[in-house]
Amino acid sequence: MTRTLVITVDRDNDLGLKTAIRGPVVGRKQVLTAALKLGIADPEESDTNAILGALHQHDNLAEVGGESDDVEVAILTGDEKVGVRSDRAIAAQLEEVVTEFQPDQAILVTDGAEDESVMPIIQSQVRIDHVQKIIVKQSKGIEGTYYYIVKALEDPKWRAKMLVPLGAIMAIFGLGVMLPDTLGGIVIGSLPLVFGLFILSKGLGIEATVGRIAQEMRENADAAMFSSLLWTTTVFSAIFAVAMGYDKYIELEATTNTSVVWIGVVHSALAWIVIAFLTSTAGFMLLRLKKGSFSGRLIILAVFGMVVYSFLDQGLLIAMDVLTGVGYDFTVQEIWEDMLEPLMWIAVLWVTTTIVRAVQARQAQSERYWGI
Repeated sequence: MTRTLVITVDRDNDLGLKTAIRGPVVGRKQVLTAALKLGIADPEESDTNAILGALHQHDNLAEVGGESDDVEVAILTGDEKVGVRSDRAIAAQLEEVVTEFQPDQAILVTDGAEDESVMPIIQSQVRIDHVQKIIVKQSKGIEGTYYYIVKALEDPKWRAKMLVPLGAIMAIFGLGVMLPDTLGGIVIGSLPLVFGLFILSKGLGIEATVGRIAQEMRENADAAMFSSLLWTTTVFSAIFAVAMGYDKYIELEATTNTSVVWIGVVHSALAWIVIAFLTSTAGFMLLRLKKGSFSGRLIILAVFGMVVYSFLDQGLLIAMDVLTGVGYDFTVQEIWEDMLEPLMWIAVLWVTTTIVRAVQARQAQSERYWGI
């Protein structure tokens, strides 16, 4: 006896949003009802075709299968916020269906690559023997292309993906044309920089991190307000760092050599850079404390930042004295006086690390959340 489960996945939960039907939907009659309700609610919804494709596969298997074979069809729904939340919902529903039906194999029917991304989740619980992608037949030509573009712009997900980059390009290009020659050339020349940063953020996964932070801010509104103030301070501190560095560059450019100029630029901007680092870290601390996922590593990271700052501050001052000819007395007493503050921050880092680890150990033993 072979038990086959035909699965279709609605990762962004269009079925639930448009028909109020909650997943999982199991059984031919229930799945057919869901397809009809979704088709009536939104005739242009591609998930309807995927559900009908799953029913088609179910009926074919039931017709050609033996008397001892068993076939079932199911719809798994995710969440409108596609990501971790939707995938967890799909995994939980799949576990429920597999526990009840206990299939030997599965057939996945999808309407696109977004639903196919959940294949590893399905394969972790049941073997997938076949994947069918439902592609709706449409007339080709200019009119059809125009129709697809218009429908994509009406969809909030595609509208954000298409219009935001296009709008940014047009805004930067228009601003560059309007400004005088030098400034206009700089603005237009910033287009490759913007695209380079965008591609870099995609490659490093920064976009996902920013999205996760935004979600945490929505879920923790009180902490988000204060975190936003701290991150605003971070932005202004970064601007002040650039302004101080540029001012120092103008001051030293005509009087000293290149090495001294850049050392002076970094030293003058260093304090504001550290302030930006500390305020951004404090913003993360507030969100994690409100969410209950604060681990204490951010405190250690903030103190470590002060250790790095103190060493860099003294090191740059010594380098400027040596390079400008002022001279530096490399004696034990002089070095001790200059390095006393960095050494004190190292001691603070050691004490902080010890306290955080002690609180974590106490929390693990008592199973009580102490905020670390």
